[in-house]
Amino acid sequence: MSEPTFTKSSAEDIRSLYAAVFEKQWPSWLAGILIALLAILIFLWNVPWGIAGGYRNWGDWMLYAMQLRGARPEQVPWLQSLSVTNFGLFAGALASALLSRQFRFRGAPLFEYGKGAIGGILMGTGAVLASGCNVGGFYTAVGIFSIGGYTMMVGLGVGAYIGLRYLLWEMEHLPQQSGGTTPAKTATGTDWFRKKQYLGGGILLLGVIAFYLYAAYGQAQIGGLLFFGLLIGVVMHRSRFCFVRAFREPFMTGDAGMVRAVAISLILYGVGSAVIKWSWMQPPEMGVFHPFWIGSLLGGLIFGIGMLLAGGCASSTLWRVGEGHAKLMITLVTFALSNSTVNQWMAHSGIKEMLGSGFFLPQLISWQATLPVFLAIITAWVLWAAWNEKSEKFVIF
Repeated sequence: MSEPTFTKSSAEDIRSLYAAVFEKQWPSWLAGILIALLAILIFLWNVPWGIAGGYRNWGDWMLYAMQLRGARPEQVPWLQSLSVTNFGLFAGALASALLSRQFRFRGAPLFEYGKGAIGGILMGTGAVLASGCNVGGFYTAVGIFSIGGYTMMVGLGVGAYIGLRYLLWEMEHLPQQSGGTTPAKTATGTDWFRKKQYLGGGILLLGVIAFYLYAAYGQAQIGGLLFFGLLIGVVMHRSRFCFVRAFREPFMTGDAGMVRAVAISLILYGVGSAVIKWSWMQPPEMGVFHPFWIGSLLGGLIFGIGMLLAGGCASSTLWRVGEGHAKLMITLVTFALSNSTVNQWMAHSGIKEMLGSGFFLPQLISWQATLPVFLAIITAWVLWAAWNEKSEKFVIF
């Protein structure tokens, strides 16, 4: 048997690496670790990771373009930090879907589009009340020790339970519809299936180029957020990482896998943010503005119902749109419009002050007590999910 050449050996190794990265699904626990590391880098680079503020910026510009908003929004989408991170997440998911040959336009029945629209409205509204979505209001808030994050966590769980109850009722009482998808090969004979990989690689390359262009124009921080968002999009798509599943699956199937993945991610992110804040690498109270307790609880409940109707949260809506889901495209638009509209109304109604204010856990009980309390809460969540997985005590399907 002849000895393989360097070129042949390298080509085989590259093909094996490509298959491992873009053909096999990543485990959710690995995704949780990677997302935590990227969230820590975003915190060190600029501010705590969030998503809803980016949607709001898009909604502001949509309303302005439709002449439904008087004043021109202050920040353009390509320079607003959360908007740019969202662009990156979408682009990363799109690139990953193309590289793994999983992108295609996925249609849905008309009724599902309606649910997607209503789900987006509820999520946009809930995100205003809680001052954040499943990422900024729950994941990041808990990780940076904002007490509102814990109450939103409870609200998301209750909302997911209610939303699942509705879906069960719908399955029993409403006729099920089916929707079609477009074929991989077009009528012109273009082999779209084989072109996808090149397009995906091109998007990733453009993301890197965009970072250097931002840096060249004195906007390195914005460029970095685009790049980090790009990586998060790839990780979420390849693992199908979804916060909705962490709140839905315990009630639907009893599966605790995503709860464990989110818990691992939260613990790593919490420890990382403790190092950042306790050492004053960033101001300790940075990002602590989530209204405890009415706003975060009520917002989480409304958001939880919405994400069950839509079939995706703020983050998974972005990566699923990148994968080609038409229903989630509707959700994205209604989320953005409702978040902008409700935020404007709340700013002038005086209700916002009644929802509560941000509380920083270490300021109330000290850093020494905060970390054990944080770990105890996350551990209790995992133990409950594991017990429910075995006993199916709270499984309603």
